[in-house]
Amino acid sequence: MSDNSNNYGFSPPMAGGSSLLVMFSVLCLTVFALLSISTVRANSRLSEASIRASLAYYAADLEAEHILSNIRAGRILEGVQVSGNKYNYACEISSDMMLFVEIVYDGDRYSILRWEMVSTDAWEPSDEMPVWNGEEIK
Repeated sequence: MSDNSNNYGFSPPMAGGSSLLVMFSVLCLTVFALLSISTVRANSRLSEASIRASLAYYAADLEAEHILSNIRAGRILEGVQVSGNKYNYACEISSDMMLFVEIVYDGDRYSILRWEMVSTDAWEPSDEMPVWNGEEIK
């Protein structure tokens, strides 16, 4: 008997154009899925930071309103600076942000001159400008 394994035997499938297209599509979908997961995580962290910042601001705003109501009632709390008919005070929002308030009393009403969130971080300008001078980078 002759060996007819070449005629009737199993031959591996050929990777044709459609197979390559399917593999490329799966690879693209996997990359897009990973990018989507990364974006969701980044947005989640940003949302958490935004919530914390909003809560801190509104807590300071509530404290400033409480101090203002005491000033209107004739009670000057600790931390309020009085200069003639002007009242100044600050409420801490975070370690690097403050809410500064300035109020003036003109005889019959209190007017808010300043209700401002200000950064308390020291700003240090940089005179350094790294420019490539044409030499080889080590």
